[in-house]
Amino acid sequence: MNINAMIAKLYHSKLIRYALIGGSSTLIHLGIAFLWLYFVNASLLLANMAGFSVAFMFSYTVQSRYVFLHSLSLPKAFRYFLVQFGALLASLFLSNILVGYNSYIKTVIVVILLPLITFVIHKLWTFRRH
Repeated sequence: MNINAMIAKLYHSKLIRYALIGGSSTLIHLGIAFLWLYFVNASLLLANMAGFSVAFMFSYTVQSRYVFLHSLSLPKAFRYFLVQFGALLASLFLSNILVGYNSYIKTVIVVILLPLITFVIHKLWTFRRH
């Protein structure tokens, strides 16, 4: 298989697209939060709420359209939110139970494991075909 075929295959992989959009969403969250902290002089909570809101809308919209090939709807958006919020809670839980590991190892585990789990949940529940 040549390199162009390998790149094309990766591009068409839903998991790869999911990861790239997730990474983009994280950068959007950071960018908006930093802008709010710098220009609005908002609290960390408000800055992160603004960053999360914009990143969530971006992520839900792009994941729906280009990864899972679904139209947008409020029920799907709510399910998407529940999964993402559950992932946040799971990351906090994992960080607390992995007390014997250093922070870098915990972060790597969370960054690799949770997106894989959320991808499967989104595929089987959030964006399931009726």
